[in-house]
Amino acid sequence: MTSIQIEDISVASNKPHHEPPSGWRQYFSFSTDHKVIGIQYLVTSFIFFLVGGILAMVIRAELITPESDLVDRAFYNGMFTMHGTVMLFLWTFPSLVGLANYLVPLMIGARDMAFPRLNAAAFWMVPIFGTLLMASFFLPGGPAQAGWWSYPPVSLQNPTGNIINGQSVWILAVAISGVSSIMGAVNFVTTIVRMRAPGMTFFRMPVFVWAVLSAQIIQLFGLPALTAGAVMLLFDLTVGTSFFDPAKGGNPIFFQHLFWFYSHPAVYVIILPVFGIFSEIFPVYARKPLFGYKVVAISSLVIAAVSALVWVHHMYVSGTPGWMRMIFMLSTMCVSVPTGIKVFAWVATIWGGRIRLNTPMLFALGGLVMFVFAGITGIMLSSVPVDIHVNNTYFVVGHFHYVLYGTVTMGLYAAIYHWFPKMTGRMYNEGLGKLHFLLSFIGTNINFLPMHSLGLQGMLRRVSSYDPEYTFWNIIASIGAFLLGMSTLPFIFNMIASWSHGKKALDNPWRAIGLEWLVSSPPPVENFEEIPVVIAEPYGYGKNEPLTSQPHT
Repeated sequence: MTSIQIEDISVASNKPHHEPPSGWRQYFSFSTDHKVIGIQYLVTSFIFFLVGGILAMVIRAELITPESDLVDRAFYNGMFTMHGTVMLFLWTFPSLVGLANYLVPLMIGARDMAFPRLNAAAFWMVPIFGTLLMASFFLPGGPAQAGWWSYPPVSLQNPTGNIINGQSVWILAVAISGVSSIMGAVNFVTTIVRMRAPGMTFFRMPVFVWAVLSAQIIQLFGLPALTAGAVMLLFDLTVGTSFFDPAKGGNPIFFQHLFWFYSHPAVYVIILPVFGIFSEIFPVYARKPLFGYKVVAISSLVIAAVSALVWVHHMYVSGTPGWMRMIFMLSTMCVSVPTGIKVFAWVATIWGGRIRLNTPMLFALGGLVMFVFAGITGIMLSSVPVDIHVNNTYFVVGHFHYVLYGTVTMGLYAAIYHWFPKMTGRMYNEGLGKLHFLLSFIGTNINFLPMHSLGLQGMLRRVSSYDPEYTFWNIIASIGAFLLGMSTLPFIFNMIASWSHGKKALDNPWRAIGLEWLVSSPPPVENFEEIPVVIAEPYGYGKNEPLTSQPHT
């Protein structure tokens, strides 16, 4: 039975199953074309990114002064809960899934994803749970206020007395998000394992595909824990069960284990594709092969494996016994080995290359610099004494945002600029792109670097008022936040104007190596007229070796 199913997938991959594109209307339809779905993900997630950014700027406006004098404290709690939720579940995850949706079939020589309808269904769950989250602002009591982690017993408090409230809607939305991501993970793993073009062995796959595969394996083994925890929490809140309610004999620490068993590996789900982006961009703009290709590829799987053994470092102050602290401190520090391998490989790739500082390269270099800094503070936080000292302070917030914004968002911008000509058939404006980079890089550091100093001095996170001694660094951080908000303006203008009126792009404007660059810009509906036969490893810059044995379009 299994062999028949696999054969069916392989045969389906060679048969046309899409109608030709019909202009902008295709992006509002239930399209099963992976390229349309990829752009749907990217545009939808960016809209929610703007929403999360507006919430962040209101938060930073409140924190300019020590007094809580801009918004109500309860509403402030709701804003930072929704900011974190939107940025994680509606920006970083969907945007990276969208990018992978667009690129993976092209990179491995497939016509589409393994399960196109499942792919479309997974996307349309995103605006559904996004709308649910936004609607919670209008419910009695406002949106959820227990933070994006929603620890019980705080998340079990229901002052409104209604079953339908901000917290219950938040939990329902997260559960829907989990189901969507599991559907996507099944699709990606099946596509990569079973639908590669002839000759596309695992060690001929681009590193971005390796990174996506590793990230989606994490989704499959970790996400069910969070989804189950969310459902159990919803039952506690709405029907009176006692899984986590200590007043009824429940164990709130159990929820923390379920939550962090997935939610720390989720950081690698987010950042592994960005590592793949760096591995694709650096060879192109340095004109050199990726240093240590096979080791870099395998290191993604190592990160995926080690990520399952680190979650308790978020619980050092939750009554965790000393022996367990030591074990998870060691396992957390071990993550630095495969990530360090990647960093050294990227530096070796860049070193001595003919570097072109185009906008994608600038964003990739900026993301790499900030990842190194985030990695240093991450090693510090893995240490039990340091973590206990700065736990629940702005030091943790600064570290987390250097990962999520400094690395992930910068990497996403690099990818969007790099593959924009392929997706749209148009070139972006290089001047606006470099302006966007400068504003983003400067704004990120002004915003998040002072948070480390604030945390070391003892300023708690999640507060709307604070001791006046922290005022100076909070003002600086808020200025950086407003600058980050402004940085999106040239990006939005650049994308809209270039897509509609930009200079027509060549099929391969960067002279890159990869199957996606050997088809037209934008690619044809079914990607390839004939499935290519791959005969060489990727990243053959300077080797003058053909990648395939036949034409592709």
